[in-house]
Amino acid sequence: MDSTNLAQEITTHLLSRGLHPSPTWLTTTFLPTIRPTTPLPALKQTALFRLLASDITQTLQRTPSSVFPPDIHNATIRERRLAGPIAVQVLDIEDIGRSRWSQVEALEAAERGETTKGREIIRAVRAEDGGEGADADADVAGSGGPHKLVLQDAQGVNVFGIELTAVEGVGVGMNIGAKIVLRDVLVARGVVLLEPGSVKVEGGKIEGVHKAWREGRKERLKSAAGITERG
Repeated sequence: MDSTNLAQEITTHLLSRGLHPSPTWLTTTFLPTIRPTTPLPALKQTALFRLLASDITQTLQRTPSSVFPPDIHNATIRERRLAGPIAVQVLDIEDIGRSRWSQVEALEAAERGETTKGREIIRAVRAEDGGEGADADADVAGSGGPHKLVLQDAQGVNVFGIELTAVEGVGVGMNIGAKIVLRDVLVARGVVLLEPGSVKVEGGKIEGVHKAWREGRKERLKSAAGITERG
């Protein structure tokens, strides 16, 4: 299969997932790195994996229907629906169903290798020590939300999203840079309202952004809650 047809096959596959790859990314970044003998199904999955691990402002095509409208932040518009599909990446997430102080406590307990079950404190073996214990986000990740997210589209526009109903895959344990595809989504006064019928979490992660977010998360929560270190 020649490169033109191959690019079309991969584009069609990614479009079926709501992801519109830019021709530049596909032809100059992705295709030159693949082996010509790789089976087409494997190439499609590799393209999806790499796209989900990328910064979509560099890898996705920008069309009027695949990005937020120019007046997305207009709070005078009571509500409207965006047909999409609009692919976005998660830059921040917060559980607004729990106080920030309780989230700080949960993070610190998890850092000590402790989780809670009712009123009982349970020591957990950390995964790197060979056990099945969770990482520092474990206890917080189990919280029920709702969650507030910062969503960024392919043109780099950031918009708040609020979870109205629990959405599978959305939680503070998700990766930063994870890709979400919005279809027929309701926007009210500049805020995207997230519900299962209009949201599909595709996954992925932007490694450097995720690492920085996770390392600074506890301090951001403390700052937002007005918590200072006790001397």
